[in-house]
Amino acid sequence: MASSQTEKIGFGSKLGFVLAAAGSAVGLGNIWRFPYLAAKYGGGLFLLIYIILAVTFGFALMLTEIAIGRRTGKSVIGAYTAIDKRFSPLGWLAALVPFIITPYYCVIGGWVLKYLFAFCANQNSEAAGDTFFGQFIGHSAQPTVFFLIFLLATAVVVMLGVEKGIERISKFMMPVLVLLTVGIAVYTLTLDGAAKGLRYYLLPNFDGFTFKMLLKTIAAAMGQLFYSMSIAMGIMVTYGSYMRKQDSLEASVRQIEIFDTGIAILAGLIIVPAVFVFSGGNADALQTGPSLMFVTLPKVFDSMAGGRIVGIVFFVLVALAAMTSSISLMETVVSIIMEKFHLKRIPACLITVGFCVVLGMLSVLGYSAWSGVKILGKQFLDLFDFLSNNIMMPIVSLLTCILIGWVVKPKYIEEEVLVSEKKFSGRRLLYVMIRYVCPVCMIIILVTPFVTDI
Repeated sequence: MASSQTEKIGFGSKLGFVLAAAGSAVGLGNIWRFPYLAAKYGGGLFLLIYIILAVTFGFALMLTEIAIGRRTGKSVIGAYTAIDKRFSPLGWLAALVPFIITPYYCVIGGWVLKYLFAFCANQNSEAAGDTFFGQFIGHSAQPTVFFLIFLLATAVVVMLGVEKGIERISKFMMPVLVLLTVGIAVYTLTLDGAAKGLRYYLLPNFDGFTFKMLLKTIAAAMGQLFYSMSIAMGIMVTYGSYMRKQDSLEASVRQIEIFDTGIAILAGLIIVPAVFVFSGGNADALQTGPSLMFVTLPKVFDSMAGGRIVGIVFFVLVALAAMTSSISLMETVVSIIMEKFHLKRIPACLITVGFCVVLGMLSVLGYSAWSGVKILGKQFLDLFDFLSNNIMMPIVSLLTCILIGWVVKPKYIEEEVLVSEKKFSGRRLLYVMIRYVCPVCMIIILVTPFVTDI
């Protein structure tokens, strides 16, 4: 088991691992999904619940997955099989998640590039039009081109390998991403009327708040945390397999959480006050959900003095966030293919790209040429997103909790943590969360989409 890890070329430093894992966690969910959920579910109350969940629920699951990867030295299929052969199907289910997500995530990444291109080409007024987004995704050619550009850019980084590709690009991208986020947030807060949006975002809003609303807020926060932290996608297991034995597991997870949560909160400081200013204080403008980034925000930037430059910087930020996540998703797929078929990195990357082109084109055509084709009432991209995020990922985490909490026991994780530390301060938290709290949370996440619309 140890030898399988030493043969791997992993991260060259703890900083490289933390930045790469944080880059995986920081993605589109942080930039647009977190702010509109916070605005919808009580502002500061949602933030408080999210932070509490991040340092408990999120900590336990992320630590568990990274420890599994480092202890076994294998990608997700081999890792679960190495722990207990009876749970090898769990490894296959976890492996299937990034295979489903990577193609459609690159399609969305292509949408971001389109808006970045539009603002760079001084087409920001057109991009702010009500029909711009619909017309763009309603045709096959341009979405295909931008999808392929984003996919190939991701593949180039993954082909370069863990240390020369992923670690090196993460050391560049993550500091730039943080600086851009802070810079745009500071600028947004200087706009006239931004203070009202800031209060709306940060202060709990209990108007019309009921116990049922509280439960929905907790469920929404759990779902966002799950979506945001790259849990149950095989990513953290894969990255854990590249982690050096001498680097602190517990400290690394805490640092990843700080990056992930900090970027999400800062994104809210950009989007909520900006939309609030644009709408004249109308909170309904924040309830546009997924269309917020592609429909509402371009209007906001177009209405600002110097909005074109702000729009360019913002979509550069979003493109970087999307790229760091797509790299980790593709690396997980490539790692699985390399391990199962004994291939070198470049052939495995080329196979992955081919697979992503085929499956990704379903998502592209699902809004254009094949828009009339729906499965379970959903277009292809929405179907892939629902299956992976609402069903497969919670099941993977639930079964992982059963495996670690009750079959091999949490001591399995504790032993790996103590390889690089003298003391495991989060021991009690891990035991309680992984055996009792996290399984309940997984069941809530699984059931919620079928009983209420969040």
